Amino acid sequence: MADRRSIVKGFTNNMDIIAAVGVVAIVAMIILPMSTGLLDIFLTFNITLAIIIILLTMFTRDILEFSVFPTLLLITTLFRLALNISSTRLILSQGDAGEVISAFGSFVAADNYVVGAVIFIIIVVIQFIVITNGASRVAEVAARFTLDAMPGKQMSIDADLNAGVIDDNQARIRRQKLQQEADFYGAMDGASKFVKGDAIAGIIIVFINFIGGIIIFAWQKGVPVLEAVETFGILTIGDGLVSQVPALLISTASGILVTRSASIDNFGTELTQQLFSIPKVIGIAAVLLFVFGLVPGLPAIPFFILAAVCGVIAYLLSEESKQKAAAEAKKEAVKAEKNIGKEPEDMSRYIHMEAIEIEIGYGLIPLAESGEGGGLLERITAVRKQNAAEMGILIPPIRIRDNLQLKADEYIIKIRGNEVGRGEVLYNHFLVMNPGHDTIDLEGKKTIEPAFQLPAVWIDKKLKEKAEMLGYTIVDPGTVMVTHLSEIIKANSYELLGRQEVKKLMDTMKDNYSAVVEELIPDKLSLGEVQKVLQNLLRERVPIKDLLTILEALADYAGNIKDTEILTEYVRNRIGRTIVSNYLTPQNKLDIITINPDLEQYIHENIQKSIQGSFPAIDPAITTKIFEKIDAILEKSQAPKPIILTSPRIRVAFKRLIEMAFPQLAVLSLNEIPNSVEFEGVGTVTVDDN
Repeated sequence: MADRRSIVKGFTNNMDIIAAVGVVAIVAMIILPMSTGLLDIFLTFNITLAIIIILLTMFTRDILEFSVFPTLLLITTLFRLALNISSTRLILSQGDAGEVISAFGSFVAADNYVVGAVIFIIIVVIQFIVITNGASRVAEVAARFTLDAMPGKQMSIDADLNAGVIDDNQARIRRQKLQQEADFYGAMDGASKFVKGDAIAGIIIVFINFIGGIIIFAWQKGVPVLEAVETFGILTIGDGLVSQVPALLISTASGILVTRSASIDNFGTELTQQLFSIPKVIGIAAVLLFVFGLVPGLPAIPFFILAAVCGVIAYLLSEESKQKAAAEAKKEAVKAEKNIGKEPEDMSRYIHMEAIEIEIGYGLIPLAESGEGGGLLERITAVRKQNAAEMGILIPPIRIRDNLQLKADEYIIKIRGNEVGRGEVLYNHFLVMNPGHDTIDLEGKKTIEPAFQLPAVWIDKKLKEKAEMLGYTIVDPGTVMVTHLSEIIKANSYELLGRQEVKKLMDTMKDNYSAVVEELIPDKLSLGEVQKVLQNLLRERVPIKDLLTILEALADYAGNIKDTEILTEYVRNRIGRTIVSNYLTPQNKLDIITINPDLEQYIHENIQKSIQGSFPAIDPAITTKIFEKIDAILEKSQAPKPIILTSPRIRVAFKRLIEMAFPQLAVLSLNEIPNSVEFEGVGTVTVDDN
């Protein structure tokens, strides 16, 4: 037993060497002569391999479980061609190609080379015109759709990663699987051409064997012509059949594999579940078959037998369905008995979800109380007013809850039930930061300020005066939480702007500017499309407080353009002064980072459009260089609020490219900059090595 296991282990461990030697051996078969006995073994192996491949495709649930198939298709095609050449050499030189070819020629062709030729032609036609063409077309369409869907799927993976649904490793695996699927369908599209070529080569080889054998043996060796025709007709047709039958099996396997891309189980299981899912259909088929059996001239016995078989299957499926229904009814009855006597429960409270809420540990409960050291509710109200004035959106009421599962000094900020921020503050302490420096010469608990990720220290109240004398920035716990909350609201304000909030804004605008609202909604844009434009602006922290100008811009362009991404860019151009004002220096200048023209052209040429918007599908290595260059410029520059200035044609795509790595870095287009604003360059983004 141990020796057997060691042999199997040695075989599997050296499979790479065996595969390499096998490919070289296939090439050698084309050149070196082969005995009839060895040819019989290889022909039998070819048939066995084809059977194994088609059975594997039947039991495969995911195409990536058999991702080696395109390469295997090429190797098996080369193997068949090598066998054809070897058999041709034997047929033309000896007039004998072994027992397998003779058996196929005698049995399949019934010792009649004309019948064999017809069968051979039919097999080639089925393989070449029907199966291979269909599989190639399916692979081509699947490859195209897979490539078109890749951007959306990649963004979906990124969204799940950002939301915490999956971790980095799972995201990497899903991206790799997505790439493998695209590569598989692309490879299958090309590999199908090998099968077509193999079918054509098979026809040519059969013709050569037949004509060449007759010429060689009838003219050179004196064999009678009719005997040579019959002998070589059987041999050549047998040779063609013994190669094309495995080719037909593998071609069918390729068709099965590419047409089962949406399957979640193996072929047999899905066939049983779906073909026999409705007993009535099988019953109706049984009745129709019985009626066909009564038609004069039709053979009654086959129809009656099949009608009986379908009737039995329909009866058994119907009984099974009744048993399942009875079991489900019994379960429901048991549940109903358990609920008898209970008052109907109001379930609406379970589906209600706060737009934004804060959960605090028990040690921070005093902050939520009124009076000295508290007043968190009043500060939150001030934050809502501030965001309404700055961003132009109405923030819904923010609920504060205590959560005993949190640490005493911990808090969580949630948007629609999902955590978007977490921090820790010490009650009766102060947070101290040293502007421009990392060192703080005070005793306390070192931490990171949650809103801007700056190094800080929590100090006792007694050290407050000393901290003031040293010139440190001092912040109380409530202000730390409120500042963190304000930054999270600004960063996620687009999520808080639902259709109901947009409806309220439109109703407010209609009171004073009814003309623009009535012109725009609903004739040119729906409320949802206006919401998408406003969300696009808020996603990049562009205020929407100048709502009148935004709506007028939409009314001007929405008659001809329905793409909300393009409409957003037109709106940005119209409210350029509002956008730029957030990034101006005290000298009324913009600190800009430009993009190398060659890089800009490269990005423009590789922009792809998806449901989620435009993005550049560029080489990951170039993306890494772009990030490294931006990071180097930001680290070297002393500008407080630098922006990246691009041409309008790549602004959206470039922002989407860098927003994961540099979420706070604004990307503006030239069309958004008023003529009166001056520029001051702080660097240029390039991917050159110099």
